[in-house]
Amino acid sequence: MTRPRFRTAAVLLAGLILLTAAWRDVSGNTINPRYVAKIKDGVTNKNEIMLLFGEPQEVQRLDNMVVFFYRSYKDATPLSSKQPLDREVSEQSTHPFFLDQDKSIKTVKKEKHPKILRSTLIVRFKPDGYTVLSHDYKESPGAGGKTPAR
Repeated sequence: MTRPRFRTAAVLLAGLILLTAAWRDVSGNTINPRYVAKIKDGVTNKNEIMLLFGEPQEVQRLDNMVVFFYRSYKDATPLSSKQPLDREVSEQSTHPFFLDQDKSIKTVKKEKHPKILRSTLIVRFKPDGYTVLSHDYKESPGAGGKTPAR
């Protein structure tokens, strides 16, 4: 009797893992164009949107509708190369300072990689706040991939 329970538990666990990870693909893109193609205006509901794309980055509540905004970013490539530090600092280092060749104390400057917008998804819900009224999906120029038809 324990075998059927084990199989059922394993299937449920695998399904849960797939559902929670479904909205984020391997590349880190939070808006998967294949999932956008599954949105049917007037049919898809809020729960399905949240299963596919997770929590929205922004929510606007208007008089007669709720609007979800999703944005996906990618790392921008640096335009120019900077001079490397004389001494490599470990990323795991907790010290914000290091000694340079002249034995003077310097602060570690962490590079912040700029992000550029990859794609946006705007989902508008009917006044019931549950059913999708309309949606817009756009990929930024140079983001790669094709924009699926609505």
